[in-house]
Amino acid sequence: MIMVVKKEYFLSDLITDFIEYIEVERGRARRTAENYRLYMERLVDFTGDICVSKINAELVRKYRLWLNRYKDNRGRELGRITQNYHLIALRSFLKYCARRDIPTLDAAKIDLPKVTKKQVSFLTFDEVSRLIESIDIKKPSGLRDRAILGLLFSGGLRVSELCNLNRDHINLKLLEFTVRGKGQKDRPVFISQMAAEFLKEYLESRIDNSIPLFINESRNIKFSVQGDKMDKAGDNLRLTPRSIQRIVNKYAKFAGITKHVSPHTLRHSFATDLLMNGADIRSVQSLLGHSNIATTQIYTHITDPHLREVHAKFHRDPKRNS
Repeated sequence: MIMVVKKEYFLSDLITDFIEYIEVERGRARRTAENYRLYMERLVDFTGDICVSKINAELVRKYRLWLNRYKDNRGRELGRITQNYHLIALRSFLKYCARRDIPTLDAAKIDLPKVTKKQVSFLTFDEVSRLIESIDIKKPSGLRDRAILGLLFSGGLRVSELCNLNRDHINLKLLEFTVRGKGQKDRPVFISQMAAEFLKEYLESRIDNSIPLFINESRNIKFSVQGDKMDKAGDNLRLTPRSIQRIVNKYAKFAGITKHVSPHTLRHSFATDLLMNGADIRSVQSLLGHSNIATTQIYTHITDPHLREVHAKFHRDPKRNS
């Protein structure tokens, strides 16, 4: 009788295959896959690269404690939400092992602690107006920056979606276009007439033929003056999320807005503006590209003052007996 001995896998043996699995078969974004790789490599650091079969509940308990006490090379700790992401990655990895019949801990035995979400920060309509009015459009980058802020607020875009836009994605006549968001899902984006005008003025000011919608103006001028051959694909000119963050921060300071403002703040502002003006939450969910209505419901407590007006207008008291 021949005995079949199952191969023992170490964590490091499976990480690359696991990352390819979640990116290709599960349809996760490349950035998500890269984050999962980081989380799994931290698990390898913690365990010393043990056999997958030796992952058990006690090891997971110690891993959670290790994550809670972890500090990076700058002395920064991991937030509760980030710690949860490590556990989500581990749970996905265990499910992947189960699909391949690799003995290990049951993924269902890893419970995720409830995390209190941060309060949503948003700008009022007046603050958004001040933000846009603080831009000096006489400067080379002014028209670009105004178009960026206008598009973030008008379309409710994620910063990654904004950075990935190309010139031919935008239809200024129809005032709409399609973006591919999280989970590789497409959704329609609608913009205001003013946002379209901002984009039109910016594009007419461009002196290049590169494909990206938003580019680094200083590098564009440098290439043009030097006469260097420019990469028409424009990847060397495309603005990054970090660049957009700096742009938003700069004008928030110019506008005298003291609260923390990020590109995502403008997405929050887009959602709250819609809800406070009477939009239904299901429509807002679709416009934001949320797959789960619970994600959109984080905005409902912000619009509570609006609910008071609804209550006062539509609720009737029973008549009192005289």
